[in-house]
Amino acid sequence: KRNDPVNSSAIRVLIVDDHKILRRGLRELIEEDFPKAKFAEAENSQTALEKIYAAKWDLILLDVNIPGRNGMDVLVEIKQAQPETPVLVISAYPEEDFAIRALKLRAAGYLTKNCVADELNAAVRKALSGGRYVTASLAERLAESMGRDLATAAHERLSNRELQVLRLIAVGRSIKEIASELSLSDKTVSTYRHRVAEKMGLSSNVELTRYALQHRLVE
Repeated sequence: KRNDPVNSSAIRVLIVDDHKILRRGLRELIEEDFPKAKFAEAENSQTALEKIYAAKWDLILLDVNIPGRNGMDVLVEIKQAQPETPVLVISAYPEEDFAIRALKLRAAGYLTKNCVADELNAAVRKALSGGRYVTASLAERLAESMGRDLATAAHERLSNRELQVLRLIAVGRSIKEIASELSLSDKTVSTYRHRVAEKMGLSSNVELTRYALQHRLVE
């Protein structure tokens, strides 16, 4: 039987973020409530997945925008490898862009980086107890979505890979560059780009880029 991490400060935490200062800040905040916690860090998706497959974790803190595969793809793989491990998604993107998607993928909560200091440890305790941490604003958004499809924004109709391709198009990557970055063929990326345009009702890269910027899908 697994130890109850809420009643034990010796939890194992993996922090996945490409900013060293933020990783240190998250660690220090968690240590206030869990002084004996053991930490590991990853600055990209490859290192994160290596650590996830190498050991069991009581909690994973995961950024959306990390080098390599995006955080939503990594979340899917975490849930396949360690389905019981709670994952808190912590992102610079506002809740309306990724929170509902993260919850659909079984994240234990979604926090924006501008509110981490105030809410992090409450979210950590909720996640470790097996619950889901939802902010008041997100709870209101979810309540308003009852009885209808949560995926109201056009980009919510995209798969994780399609969303990743959209974001790379929006920052000016060519088909060849996207193919190299995602380890896909040019033809496959072109197919994804066609699906994105079709699902969103947008035809040109200019329109796709404008949409991504308006919805803050890229920084």
